[in-house]
Amino acid sequence: MKSREIVTRFKKSSASQGDQQNCVEVAHTADGGRAVRDSKDRAAGTQFYGAGAWGAFLGAVRGGRFGG
Repeated sequence: MKSREIVTRFKKSSASQGDQQNCVEVAHTADGGRAVRDSKDRAAGTQFYGAGAWGAFLGAVRGGRFGG
């Protein structure tokens, strides 16, 4: 199943470095989507998002729709 084939290393956001405790790590999947996991509890599992869903999420973040 290509959508769950992780093709890059997981990477933590540069904004999450240092003393930040609430961090996620993201990796690319073979179908252009992303795999996301909690950096503090990697054994808890990984969530997978298709390319369209990931693009919509990034658009919402860039558009300020999450109030941050």
